[in-house]
Amino acid sequence: MIIKTYSTIIGLTIALLLPIGSARAEQPGIRDAYAEAVAKVGRGSMAEREQGIAALAEAGNPRSLDILRALLDGRLYQEKSTGALVIAEKNAGRFKIEEASNGADLGFAEAEAIGRINITNRIRGELRKLIGQLGLGAEDASARLAAVREMTKDPDQKTLELLQKRSAVETDQRVKRAIDLIFLVRDLDSGDKTARIRALKALQDYDSQEVVNKLNAMLEPDGEGGYAEADADIRNQAKITLHAIDTRIGLYHAAETVFFGLSLGAVLVLAAIGLAITFGVMGVINMAHGELMMLGAYTTYVIQQLLPDSLGLSIFLAIPAAFLISALAGLAIERGLIRFLYGRPLETLLATFGVSLILQQGVRSIFSPLNRSVATPSWMSGSWQINDFLSLTWNRFYILIFCLLVFTALLQILKRTRLGLEVRAVAQNRRMAKAMGIPTDRVDAMTFALGSGIAGVAGVALSQITNVGPNLGQAYIVDSFMVVVFGGVGNLFGTLVAGFSLGIANKFLEPYAGAVLAKILVLVFIILFIQKRPRGLFPQKGRAAEA
Repeated sequence: MIIKTYSTIIGLTIALLLPIGSARAEQPGIRDAYAEAVAKVGRGSMAEREQGIAALAEAGNPRSLDILRALLDGRLYQEKSTGALVIAEKNAGRFKIEEASNGADLGFAEAEAIGRINITNRIRGELRKLIGQLGLGAEDASARLAAVREMTKDPDQKTLELLQKRSAVETDQRVKRAIDLIFLVRDLDSGDKTARIRALKALQDYDSQEVVNKLNAMLEPDGEGGYAEADADIRNQAKITLHAIDTRIGLYHAAETVFFGLSLGAVLVLAAIGLAITFGVMGVINMAHGELMMLGAYTTYVIQQLLPDSLGLSIFLAIPAAFLISALAGLAIERGLIRFLYGRPLETLLATFGVSLILQQGVRSIFSPLNRSVATPSWMSGSWQINDFLSLTWNRFYILIFCLLVFTALLQILKRTRLGLEVRAVAQNRRMAKAMGIPTDRVDAMTFALGSGIAGVAGVALSQITNVGPNLGQAYIVDSFMVVVFGGVGNLFGTLVAGFSLGIANKFLEPYAGAVLAKILVLVFIILFIQKRPRGLFPQKGRAAEA
């Protein structure tokens, strides 16, 4: 029975392989045509290059689309030594390359070893159409949507026919709407008044910059007392359509402002939560907190220099490394200086200010006074383009998520660990906690180290949105204290609410008052608020609050 089963399996395998073998027998000719097309793209003559591009589009090879896209994006290069075409991605000063014809990984190449394949503007226009035509048949709806958008730029009759056929069978609503938009915009230039008004009504639901430009052009004065659009009915409908779109644009701008405010608030929260712990528990005004953030940022830079080919991995490794280095630096500051100054907040302010100057000069001596740039991983680069009027940058989105994760982790440490219990006890009543046997000196040291470590983690986040330099922390220390005081000294939830509130308020004020005046207005508001509520939004019971 077993032998019979094996015989059946072998027979089926041979039967399945036979068609493949016969298909492969036909491949050499197809492969030769594809290889010749690839070779033509790499030749010096623009005429041959155009022929190669057209042949690639007709070759039917899955790699054709990748090669054409790389050529359009300026990522198609030629190895100077071999003449082979490669697709290259810049990576930390070098290029990661793969063979264009089959996608084989070729490792890394120096910039001098490869030369970019150049094309003219006319070829770029043809490329967009060819890429769109090839992408229309893709299984992935996002790929089809990208193809339609490529085809919208100056579509010819053949392109319109392809889009019409695709619309009849398209199942994805986003792709279908994108195709419909092309024909509606074309109807605006129609000679049929009914078709134009119908298109204007339909365009009220579309968020398109092209539509807005068209409508504004129709409503422009012609310089002779009239308008570019002579028909009053069409002009009135254009005004209604433009008003509907402008209303949504206002909402999109408000949403974008809230997002940027939240992202700024996330940075403020990350910078302030470590300060909130040390200030709330120990009553220490730590002016070196910004420099501890700077140490975290420089840690990120050093790890990235050690792992230049693994940007994503370097960021993940930098988080615990920055926490550890900043925590150890904080522990050294507390054990070597601050423990002798408890109960004298002004002296701790002066002492930690001196420490901040020492740390700044230290990194100047080691890394030079020049700013250092930390590269952003590809998955944090660019933006999420929701529509023509709303886009959210990925790096700030990830920083917002990172802030919430750090805040949640810190909250769990304070609520579910022995250290957290001791920290809360000391914050509420230091003398009673000491009488109950809690080693307050050790709690102070560990609390300061924890707050310093979180400052280092904040430095990792800051390295992704700004340059790393000796003065990095100075830009955030005042804002951090404002967040802590406004939220309520030592109250983590208050710090979170205050950080996001001040971030959003700042971003809403900036368009009207400017960046500097917006900060001043926020500061004036906090001063007035503290006059009415000296303990902040969420008062915390403890030594700092009782003082």
